[in-house]
Amino acid sequence: MLTLLKLLKDGRFHSGQALGQALGISRSAVWKQLQHLESDLNLSIHKVRGRGYQLASPLELLDSEQIPSSPWPALIHQALDSTNAEALRAIGRGEAAPFAVLAEQQSAGRGRRGRKWVSPFAENIYFSLVLRIEGGMRQLEGLSLVVGLAVLNALRDIGTSNAGLKWPNDVLVGSKKIAGILLELVGDPADVCHVVLGIGINVNMKATEEVDQAWTSVRLETGRSINRNEFIVILNNRLHQYLQQHEMQGFSVMQSEWEENHLWQGREVSLIAGSHKVDGTVLGIDGQGALRIDVGGTEKIYSGGELSLRLRHDS
Repeated sequence: MLTLLKLLKDGRFHSGQALGQALGISRSAVWKQLQHLESDLNLSIHKVRGRGYQLASPLELLDSEQIPSSPWPALIHQALDSTNAEALRAIGRGEAAPFAVLAEQQSAGRGRRGRKWVSPFAENIYFSLVLRIEGGMRQLEGLSLVVGLAVLNALRDIGTSNAGLKWPNDVLVGSKKIAGILLELVGDPADVCHVVLGIGINVNMKATEEVDQAWTSVRLETGRSINRNEFIVILNNRLHQYLQQHEMQGFSVMQSEWEENHLWQGREVSLIAGSHKVDGTVLGIDGQGALRIDVGGTEKIYSGGELSLRLRHDS
């Protein structure tokens, strides 16, 4: 099926006979594979008598030859449950970090707090980077916010100039989500552990009915289709830059840069943890990446993976 997809990816018409000859199968077998492409990958294929078959739009697939193995190798998959889940399995198999896991499609992509991350085939970036951490807890301080800065700057590098950050792990354009980050740990964070930096970026997605919150994509913001292979190279470079700085100097040197790009700085917010809600004004973050909020004239600090930050309705 993947071979057939590669033949069709140029977006031109191909006759059933030509496709069958190229694949060494019958025209009826070609037809069955086309049906699988439509049902399994949710691709739209035009079928015109006398002309053949054509993808509704050209398709650019992830290509290991276009993604250098430096600063880390990339393991590319056609379909996964999630890149984070595969990264965790690779750690268990003894894969040496650092390495990245990428997929064309996820069947069970995850965001923070167990939310589903919609992952259509060959449209966006589903990316997990595995690092081995030996420096203890200091190397984990503010790490998700560091990744956010790297993603933000990669987005700006390709023309999404009005993107900004939302504490702790989102990248937004205005009020619309364009990227999210999910970190998972394996091992002892006080000694030696592996951390999986999961990154989902809406790149070429134009429409979906599955997302339950306001969203956008690079394509919708810039008005052009983005070469995902080129974007992954940019993302890798930005991640390497920020992760190196974090390893050498810690998060505190990036604190002001992060605050300058926080879209909700100074805004009235509600911080929700389960059934508990705290209302206040965002003051910024501290040197470890925790959120600072003015609650009734008193500064309070919050951190943790199960917190949800929302704008107040009256702000």
